[in-house]
Amino acid sequence: MSSIMAPEVPGAALDAFLRDVAPRTAERRPWTPADGPMPALYISHGAPPLFDDPHWIDQLFTWAQRLPVPRSILIVSAHWESAPISLSATGAATPLVYDFGGFAARYYNERYETPDASALARQVAAVLPDTEPVHIHPRRGLDHGAWVPLKVLYPDADIPVLQLSLPTNAPDKLLDLGRRLRQLRSEGVLVIGSGFMTHGLQFATREMFFFNQVPGWSTDFDAWAADALARGDVDALANFRRAPGMPYAHPTVEHFTPLFVTLGAATDPEAPALTVIDDFQFGFAKRSLQVA
Repeated sequence: MSSIMAPEVPGAALDAFLRDVAPRTAERRPWTPADGPMPALYISHGAPPLFDDPHWIDQLFTWAQRLPVPRSILIVSAHWESAPISLSATGAATPLVYDFGGFAARYYNERYETPDASALARQVAAVLPDTEPVHIHPRRGLDHGAWVPLKVLYPDADIPVLQLSLPTNAPDKLLDLGRRLRQLRSEGVLVIGSGFMTHGLQFATREMFFFNQVPGWSTDFDAWAADALARGDVDALANFRRAPGMPYAHPTVEHFTPLFVTLGAATDPEAPALTVIDDFQFGFAKRSLQVA
């Protein structure tokens, strides 16, 4: 059986995209201060199977085509929980982290060789308090919660990128972290929280992975989140552990909580968020959004 989870040719959709579609990045224009602050994004990021899903690739690339090209990118991924706050290595072409298992061999050889990001590291350090020094990791590269979506959003890998660790799962503290990062948006920095709107891997079934059968707990949580985001109800979102579909939607919560960094980075965290992607893959909600 051929499916996104068991493709006949692993990565064929990515190869077609890089050959036929990615050259359209030449149509993009760079961000300037006249554009106002870059938006902040929350992305349901996927793992290597994203590279076998042409629909998902198209959704992400089309999104990036509508945005000015940022001067740099700061991304917080569900897959790096570390306190105190840390940054990934700043050097150009730092090797990636292949933090997954069971996929085709080619995915352990993917590259995303971005430019030196030392200037971005200095910008981040400048907006965080002196009482919370930022540790710059000397060797850690981007993990799959960062490089997988970025390889589609910005396939040329010509923008400096740093990954910021997720230091806590407490919504209030992550909102505060996002607030501190907010001014970076006015400097052309794209702030991204990368997770997955529902992520109940422990409860996933074969039907979900091979036929995208969507369980009730996934639709229930997604509908609740969509309503709260449309109303700008940050308090309701912060009370997510009591949301419909829990705890199945998030047996562990690190794929949801990067959302609070995104919301904190918004000019007005209580303004309605713009949903850009709102469908399902593997039965999980891919809801992804941007805030101004």
